[in-house]
Amino acid sequence: MSSVDAVVVGAGFSGLYLLHRLRSAGLTTRVFERGGDVGGTWYWNRYPGARCDVESMQYSYSFDEKLQQDWHWPEKFSAQPDILAYANHVADRFDLRKDIDFDTEVTSAHYDANRSKWIAKTSKGEQVSARFFIMATGCISTAQIPEFDGLHDYSGETYHTGNWPHEEIDFSGQRLAVIGTGSSGIQSIPVLAEEAKHLTVFQRTPNYSIPSQNEFMTEEYERSWKDIYSRRRAEMRLSAHGSLKDLNDVSAFSVSENERCETYAKRWAIGGTGYLGSFNDLLTNSEANYTAAEFVRHKIREVVKNPITAELLSPRSYPIGTKRICIDTGYFETFNRDNVELVDINASPIQRFVSDGLVVGERKYQFDSIVFATGFDAMTGSLFNVDIKGRDGFSLKKKWYAGPRTYLGLMTASFPNFFMITGPGSPSVKSNMIVSIEQHVDFVTESILHMQKHDMKLMEPDLGAENDWVKHVQDVANKTLFPRANSWYMGANIPGKPRLFMPYIGGVGTYRKICEEIVADNYRGFVFDKVLAVTAAE
Repeated sequence: MSSVDAVVVGAGFSGLYLLHRLRSAGLTTRVFERGGDVGGTWYWNRYPGARCDVESMQYSYSFDEKLQQDWHWPEKFSAQPDILAYANHVADRFDLRKDIDFDTEVTSAHYDANRSKWIAKTSKGEQVSARFFIMATGCISTAQIPEFDGLHDYSGETYHTGNWPHEEIDFSGQRLAVIGTGSSGIQSIPVLAEEAKHLTVFQRTPNYSIPSQNEFMTEEYERSWKDIYSRRRAEMRLSAHGSLKDLNDVSAFSVSENERCETYAKRWAIGGTGYLGSFNDLLTNSEANYTAAEFVRHKIREVVKNPITAELLSPRSYPIGTKRICIDTGYFETFNRDNVELVDINASPIQRFVSDGLVVGERKYQFDSIVFATGFDAMTGSLFNVDIKGRDGFSLKKKWYAGPRTYLGLMTASFPNFFMITGPGSPSVKSNMIVSIEQHVDFVTESILHMQKHDMKLMEPDLGAENDWVKHVQDVANKTLFPRANSWYMGANIPGKPRLFMPYIGGVGTYRKICEEIVADNYRGFVFDKVLAVTAAE
């Protein structure tokens, strides 16, 4: 059995920065990655049209000034190939691959209390002992397909947007189906419609989507960031979402109806998720939210020529922004094409799959290929893919049977020296992920260095502090409209998954300050060295 200071699972943006920081701190580290190369979500999500919904100049590392000055993004919102190229550049620049095992999954990680070590087992039969075990597997990396009746009977080609083939797929001349109209569906449908002979979109729940208004990167815009990057990065770290958006800090009802509509129109023309910053009460006041939602529905009716299709594409069952707000390039316009059909499977669900297609209601649809844009087992799925057992053989799945329980989204009681990057209970998916990743990695690394400096062996949360944080996360969420949507933030897309709001919605800047205050108060809420008198039964 080999031994290192730290085992890290995942070589996406979290794992790469972790490896860099831990190695720079003198810790021996091994990273295990199930994919064939670095990139994490951007390695797997290669579907046509895949693109980041955070501006390129903000979706990048800030830890190295020369790196952020040297790298050039080609577009305002970067496409998947460019983001993957950036991840590869970082891996090469800092010589990270030599400590990464690719095409290797960690199947289990069990805590050995006698040795105060974690024992990780891999899909290649290797066992590695480590003082620290860190999951850096991302929040939306476990693709899921609903259990459709007869799916195995279908003989055509099937694809999932979250696990896309690495070779180019030619859909020209094909009868193609896309099931799902979340973010990946909204991004891929306009591209696939241009290629397929005929495209049928199966929609259960319509989504709010704002045009990205994407454009090529200009030297002037790039310089407006790079000339003052340090100042902008500092502002991002203390912002609500980890990215700089112009928030109109007034209520939607503090202005006239004409001014309100003009504000929405300007935000629509600018594009992107900044639309939700039109007014400060859109996510806390139902009436204010309705005005923002109705403007989007008006735009859909304006764009989509067929009024029946426009109505089907118009969300009404949840407040705007309480499911992931999507940004698109020509999504609603796509439904004006002669070769595109929209099928409402909320009114009449998919009954079954057959050898050459599927059946909805009384109608059979025939397809050469089917694309599942059906999302992920978010937040907890990638953690549960590994058999993680803490003190007394207590499994993480068992502890979290009623929903995830963490302190700060970083650690969980009864699992000493086990860290999660952007885990449940942290801003994670409700933030610019790279800003949250850097903050988490820095916290973890500095905690380990603190332990070394003070000759401490173990670190884990106090159970009381963990309970208080779990309650705080839900209390903050319940002050907003977010719990009103059956979203993957709530685990609602997975049958049987506990319903609670998983990310911390209190703000990236607020969360950072809480973490800093905890550290300044001698790591309040964490316990070091001693074995707690907490049993698995408790």
